[in-house]
Amino acid sequence: MKPDHIILAADDDVAIALADLPAGHVAAGVTLTTAVPRGHKFARHAMAPGTQVRRYGQIIGQATAAIAAGDHVHVQNLGMSDHAQDYAIGADLRPITPATEARTFMGYRRADGRAGTRNYLGVLTSVNCSGSVARFIAEAAEKTDWFRALRNVDGIVPIAHSSGCGMAGDNEGYETLFRTLQGYARNPNFAGILLVGLGCEVMQIPALVGQARLRADGQFHHMTIQEQGGTRRTVERGVEALRDLAQVAERCSREPVPVSELVIGMQCGGSDGYSGITANPALGVASDLLVAHGGTTILSETSEIYGAEHLLTRRAVNAEVGEKLLARIRWWEDYCARNKGEMNNNPSPGNKRGGLTTILEKSLGAVAKGGSAPLEGVYLFAEPIDRKGFVFMDSPGYDPCSVTGQVASGANLIVFTTGRGSVSGYKPVPCIKVATNSEMYARMDEDMDINTGDILEGVTLEDKGREMFEMFIRVASGEVTKSEALGFGGAEFVPWQIGAVM
Repeated sequence: MKPDHIILAADDDVAIALADLPAGHVAAGVTLTTAVPRGHKFARHAMAPGTQVRRYGQIIGQATAAIAAGDHVHVQNLGMSDHAQDYAIGADLRPITPATEARTFMGYRRADGRAGTRNYLGVLTSVNCSGSVARFIAEAAEKTDWFRALRNVDGIVPIAHSSGCGMAGDNEGYETLFRTLQGYARNPNFAGILLVGLGCEVMQIPALVGQARLRADGQFHHMTIQEQGGTRRTVERGVEALRDLAQVAERCSREPVPVSELVIGMQCGGSDGYSGITANPALGVASDLLVAHGGTTILSETSEIYGAEHLLTRRAVNAEVGEKLLARIRWWEDYCARNKGEMNNNPSPGNKRGGLTTILEKSLGAVAKGGSAPLEGVYLFAEPIDRKGFVFMDSPGYDPCSVTGQVASGANLIVFTTGRGSVSGYKPVPCIKVATNSEMYARMDEDMDINTGDILEGVTLEDKGREMFEMFIRVASGEVTKSEALGFGGAEFVPWQIGAVM
């Protein structure tokens, strides 16, 4: 018989239901006082109001009402609590043993030394005002005979967004968007970039281009609609520019590249009570495997590590890295306060229906994606990742925005775990979707690439992590993911918009 519950740590106050359990059912040595949905928590013993409640061996909140043994533990009786932690920077630092086997994937070597997993052309915009024209250019180019004749180019990606003007030109919001646009222009999954602006926007193209070439390979053209003389002329000139870029991109071919050149952005969204039990810790195993091979994994979503940041600071390679992470946590506390938000607002209604109650509980599960490797660095949103190993990039928990930052930072592959069932894609970077439970995987099998629900049936985390790692290599070498096959990726470019819109 399949188990009906799981206890994650010996001193946990709650057990997790692995099936919909009725009132009166006996599990974990207690009789349930009410029905408990699968993925949700029930009390292993009685707890008075104010009692700190533990899951994963860590505090996830405190009882807001008396809880009896067998009670369903959720929003009606569990709330946030003081989550002061012992940050102990570097106390749990344990190096990852380097892999002895040399593994490669079939990738595209770029002029700057990095490697791409896809070979796209991009039409990047400096401002929302040029977004439609960017799409017109891409659509017109795709109708040409020269485009249809291409064999080695994966497609043309128009990248429109909602900002670029109506903003200050020298503040945090401007700098964040600036990094994001430059990062996309330089992402190794693009073989060439056409940058299109309106002409009068705050985010000026000359500033983006700078004194040096934006791309080391010279595969870059730029123009403004106002200088070209309007929409029609800009589209015509844009198609010509893409044809020039395509001639070079078509000569690119896949070649063996060490897996140390993989830079993987790790995400979770539409989480449920199983996320921290199956998919996220399995991804943590895969992350450690890639780090052992010299690769890079990026954990993000700062609002979703809140309350679990001590698990990262304790693995920081030095005090500077640990303090930089804590500085971002303090920034977020101030950011929420001045915008009249609260960090515990993060678990969405879907998260709560899936069994997650507080941000502390969600964060503990989310951090599991980072495995056990040392924390090598902490980066701002869209800041270029300049070192190997496991790193953290600051971002919101809003998935399209967070992935946008990771792609701008240099990610050439995204892995996304989900319990409720997220659908999205992130051109130019392929996205592997990982289901936390078998029921959702079966229901949404056309969207999910890997099922980790079988961990609850006896498959080990180590075996599932190895399965993910092998899929990293196959997808990096050209295997098409479910989200790619469905055509996702055209609407998920979401720069983090910070500051006043004027």
